[in-house]
Amino acid sequence: MLRASAGWSTVHPEQAVAGLKGSALVIAAKDGDKTVGTARLVSDGSYTALIKDVLVLPEYQGQGIGTAMMTQIMDFLKSLLKPGYSIQIDLMAAKGKEEFYKKFGFSTRPRENRGAGMDIWITG
Repeated sequence: MLRASAGWSTVHPEQAVAGLKGSALVIAAKDGDKTVGTARLVSDGSYTALIKDVLVLPEYQGQGIGTAMMTQIMDFLKSLLKPGYSIQIDLMAAKGKEEFYKKFGFSTRPRENRGAGMDIWITG
């Protein structure tokens, strides 16, 4: 339902379950029993992380739900840092959503030596 609300392609239910199980962190924003937002983090457990599927139902957007979920992800990653550690965090912003991620320090790509997307390095 969330993917469809954003105009994204559907994922087979078995793949969705496997993807959730393989995630380092899964966040679901709820309004009662209704899931109104989701975000997840895929990580190698060391220095590379990928933020995926940050979605909020259109009628719930603009209420701080996406910001709260991204804050939780960034706080989780920062909690893993030790002195001298770095983590590269990547994501693919939906078209028109780049400014949302810039608030968290992400830079837009492409750059001369990289492909499309957004990223940030955080250090301990």
